[in-house]
Amino acid sequence: MVFSQLSRKFIDENDATPAEAQQVVYYSLAIGHHLGVIDCLEAALTCPWDEYLAWIATLEAGSEARRKMEGVPKYGEIVIDINHVPMLANAFDKARAAQTSQQKEWSTMLLSMLHDIHQENAIYLMVRRLRD
Repeated sequence: MVFSQLSRKFIDENDATPAEAQQVVYYSLAIGHHLGVIDCLEAALTCPWDEYLAWIATLEAGSEARRKMEGVPKYGEIVIDINHVPMLANAFDKARAAQTSQQKEWSTMLLSMLHDIHQENAIYLMVRRLRD
């Protein structure tokens, strides 16, 4: 399992952008993914597959947070963005009481990443299963 966090965006271009067009470039970066905009993701948290499954099992059964995190086994990957922050932060904070020390460490790391997203909502996480 790997949680990758957006670290930066850049425009794939051969020529320098004229100064008068720079604001358009910034606007394009701010509103989302467009042709030529490349997201750079960096691994921020990794854990073994079986331990990931045990970790998310500490979330309340049937909760929206657990369903979200169960998307990785179901679909192979999920995206966590600003829309998921309150729900996941509350769920992982609540689950800490029933977690092992390793799971608590992962929860603390995830909560920190969720805080980063809350502070800068252009940041997101890509969570995917690493194939053995």
